[in-house]
Amino acid sequence: MTNINIIFVALNSTYSLQNISVIFFILSGCFFLSVGTLGLLRLPDVYNRLHATSKSTTLGAASIFFSGFLHYGFQGMGLTSLVGVFFLFLTAPTGSHMISRAAQKMGVEFSGDVTFPPLSNSQIPSNVDVTLDETEI
Repeated sequence: MTNINIIFVALNSTYSLQNISVIFFILSGCFFLSVGTLGLLRLPDVYNRLHATSKSTTLGAASIFFSGFLHYGFQGMGLTSLVGVFFLFLTAPTGSHMISRAAQKMGVEFSGDVTFPPLSNSQIPSNVDVTLDETEI
């Protein structure tokens, strides 16, 4: 059976709401992952690409993990999928934030005339010389 036939059969009244919701979460996860891939290919700089991929990867992979939880329930594989969702929400945004901070410290610029916002005096740590200009921050 092709994938389209599986979807039409799943939408038939002979299948339960659980199966329909599993298919919905798998399809929405595939949609978000595809949008993230397009963002990775089309956006101009590393910061925009990180934003597109971190948001869509988190939502897309979490949707697919959650469909595994819905399918297996509170059994072994279902709990593994639920733990996967938890760790994905914990690590994906943190990892992309660390990559963007590393790119900023390496001096990777935004595309166009966008610049980093200047730090106010309350954001500068006490052990840093306050006479730094914006290019050194």
